[in-house]
Amino acid sequence: MKLTETEEHLHIVVIGTSAGGISALQELVSQLHDGMNAAFFIVMHLSQKGISDFLVHKLQQVAQLPCALAREGAPIQKGHIYIAPADKHLLVAQEGIKFGYGPKENRWKPAIDMLFRSAAAAFDGRTIGIILTGYLNDGTSGMLAIKNSGGTCIVQDPNEAEYPDMPLSVLEHLQADYCVRLSKMGDALEMALQLEKEETAVPEHVLAEAAIAERAATGIDKLNSLGENSIYSCPDCGGVLFNIQENSFSHYRCHTGHSFTVKDLLLRQEQEFESTLWVALRSLEERKTLLHTLENQNTSRGFQLAAKGYAEKAEELQEHIDRLRRLLVSAQNDDKQKAASG
Repeated sequence: MKLTETEEHLHIVVIGTSAGGISALQELVSQLHDGMNAAFFIVMHLSQKGISDFLVHKLQQVAQLPCALAREGAPIQKGHIYIAPADKHLLVAQEGIKFGYGPKENRWKPAIDMLFRSAAAAFDGRTIGIILTGYLNDGTSGMLAIKNSGGTCIVQDPNEAEYPDMPLSVLEHLQADYCVRLSKMGDALEMALQLEKEETAVPEHVLAEAAIAERAATGIDKLNSLGENSIYSCPDCGGVLFNIQENSFSHYRCHTGHSFTVKDLLLRQEQEFESTLWVALRSLEERKTLLHTLENQNTSRGFQLAAKGYAEKAEELQEHIDRLRRLLVSAQNDDKQKAASG
């Protein structure tokens, strides 16, 4: 499909947010208008599958531009706001909208970083990335891809962000072009759209990772060219993780497509460890029950010495069960306190 002259100079604005994102997005999209020579793409990390339609509804209430869930294969149109649907990675390319069906990145699908990288790979300096409120450091890797490809970085002022982790992470690892309050985001975007950007070659690792997102998996030989083999294994599939360095920021990727920042990998390892402990607790409980069964059988047959041995083993096992249960309850209480403190 041949692009018109207007489409050839269209800017691609990619927006990423997480916790606290609905109100932030409403404030931002209310400032977008059809005088902006851009198409807008939004990924919000959502924990509920059915909330994508709700997000479209909430944004359309305040937006001057049409909002809709992105459709695979649809052309990119100026003045449209596209929302990532649940359980699919939203990707953009010169020929239009694409979906990625690979595994989660940073525990999310759709993932902010995947959208950002695809835009950088396809539209280089015409890409504008915006990071809003959210937990951890999602979006930093994708924003680095945009900046290293000649694009523009806009970040919500972390002093006003409901959850400042994501904006702070971007500011820590790269020089943002604009760091502004939500009320000034539209003005910053207007200025960014007027910038004359020098042509910048898209780095090979950005092109490679964008291609991985489309194919859902790649060979180990390809990852060897992108990063170094690490000592860590993927918590989702058990494959080896490769450390991919971008400026001062690094993330880990396995050849099946799973990808984690350092903080997300730590969190995923904690989840895996806790899950393993619950399995161990269940196994200990089952073993204790079996020991009591053998104790009762021997008691009924008059084998008191054997019955006593099984009872002692069950009692010793109960001590381990109690210790393990206290550890798991303590870990859950810590998680609740972290969630309450934001």
